Amino acid sequence: MLENYLPILIFLIIGFGVAVVMLALGFVLGPQRPDQAKRSPYECGFEAFEDSRMKFDVRYYLVAILFIIFDLEIAFLFPWAVVLKELGMFGFLAMVMFLGILVIGFIYEWKKGALEWE
Repeated sequence: MLENYLPILIFLIIGFGVAVVMLALGFVLGPQRPDQAKRSPYECGFEAFEDSRMKFDVRYYLVAILFIIFDLEIAFLFPWAVVLKELGMFGFLAMVMFLGILVIGFIYEWKKGALEWE
């Protein structure tokens, strides 16, 4: 029984060995030229100018909610579209209700001004 797993064990050992060798070659043969710019903290391409505990604009969170709304919509629409014939009218109405709730969330975001960035 255990001899059936021997090829898997050999594959894992070879894969781990190749990964270790590649990482070691990168460290040994790679250029080592650190300078002040490479050692500095990088944040969006410019120097940090305020405290890390500053308050975020609420529009940032509204955009995040908008992303989640559309992400959920796509995640549920694909499987629903595949089995639509088997679900029948009940499945269709359930998805219409789901999309209606998402449209209400989208309208809320629109009215709050999340789509207008200054």
